[in-house]
Amino acid sequence: MPRTLVLLAVLLVPLGAGSQSPSSVVTTADAPPPNFFTRLGTTYSDDWFPAPSTSAVTAPARRGYDGPLDSTPFPGSDYSVGGTPVIGAPDTQTYPLMQAINENHSRTKVYGWFNGGFDVSSSNKGDGANSPAAYYYNPNRIIPDQQVLYVERLPNTVQTDHIDWGFRFAQLWGQDYRYTTAKGIFSQQLLARNHEYGYDPIMAYVDIYFPHVAKGMNIRMGRYVSLPDIEAQLAPNNYTYSHSVLYTLDPYTQTGIVASIKLSDHWLIQAGFSGGNDVAPWTKDVKPTGTACVDYTWKKGGDALYTCANSFNDGKYAYNNVQSYYETWYHKINATWHTDTETWYMYERDVPNIAGNVANPIKPEVGANGAFCSFGERACFAPEAAVVNYLEHEFNTHNYLSIRNEFVDDIKGQRTGYTTMYSEHLISYGHWIGSTVLFRPELRLEHSYQLTAYDLGTKKTQFVVAGDITYHF
Repeated sequence: MPRTLVLLAVLLVPLGAGSQSPSSVVTTADAPPPNFFTRLGTTYSDDWFPAPSTSAVTAPARRGYDGPLDSTPFPGSDYSVGGTPVIGAPDTQTYPLMQAINENHSRTKVYGWFNGGFDVSSSNKGDGANSPAAYYYNPNRIIPDQQVLYVERLPNTVQTDHIDWGFRFAQLWGQDYRYTTAKGIFSQQLLARNHEYGYDPIMAYVDIYFPHVAKGMNIRMGRYVSLPDIEAQLAPNNYTYSHSVLYTLDPYTQTGIVASIKLSDHWLIQAGFSGGNDVAPWTKDVKPTGTACVDYTWKKGGDALYTCANSFNDGKYAYNNVQSYYETWYHKINATWHTDTETWYMYERDVPNIAGNVANPIKPEVGANGAFCSFGERACFAPEAAVVNYLEHEFNTHNYLSIRNEFVDDIKGQRTGYTTMYSEHLISYGHWIGSTVLFRPELRLEHSYQLTAYDLGTKKTQFVVAGDITYHF
């Protein structure tokens, strides 16, 4: 093209634009990169309103069976096994905050969520009246449940060449701290002052991965979530907003060490040692405590049986020193239905009698319930048993249905404060906006059979309409 025509074209571009002068034209190469907040906003926009894609998505490399579930909508693609990353599964998670920081290019990630909810309950007598329902402890409230920040690096357990490492430091603020608190770790907020909201550094651990032990071994050291359970403390790890009574009553965290060894695609074994349930190693309540679990998987990952002795020692009364034994069966029915069933048995020995039927009673520890023992007993054996079932249906990757049914027998009233049996029935709907916002409305009906255990001991039956929102960043 002749030089005069090139010059004419340059002059005509701003004139066609209407108001720009030649000096204001900025080429793409000269444009400054968008700032952090613009990148963050674009990330959410792309997540909520994705452009149609015609390219096939290639699944990342994985050692072992494919995950049996879709995530989203479910909390994870693998059935829950605590105390370890999924050995052989790649880290494919991306987060809006990290996308805005460095396009998710680093293995160390900073992310989290804001989680809040509401409940409208037939119980109405004030703080704690919904108990033993959890996490909405107080009736008829709007609740800042948990605001959580993670800093983590996952070990690469797909590769088999070299030892790798990871870590997690997780912090929680909100009403849910009352369930995660460990005695000796900022526990005065709950045990001394009973604050409605509080802070808890719920996890702080290091992972070391050894690829040449069987098909991979991970060693976790620090404070971690106790190993078994369909449910977990953190909102994104659960099917529903509220928790089962079963889960509310068992141990939450331990501080110690646990080794998880993948023997084959079928077998995973775990062994651990800690200072006990929900206690810091420097408290007087510390108890040398063992953990041992076995996971057997079959039907190409569609079924799993997870057998766990979560905490065992002498069993004598101390802060949350329950001896706890679990069996969990995960079963994929078909491409859109699956079910999870968990049963447990727990007990403590020499639990102080608080029934008022003995002279010179032993005073229980603060935050550690006594039991309703037989006449004349200063202390007694206090067991409890429970079973819960989840039935899950996936409509699509943005919508799913949860149905939960459970039965709990608090034989001596040591876990709930009432010597009664409970049943609980729940139906919940989960709806995702993109992969970053989750709504979970639910209906919950529960009943205590022997005693009036709800609404501060005045009702046998409780009905709750509730829901929460989890906003990931």
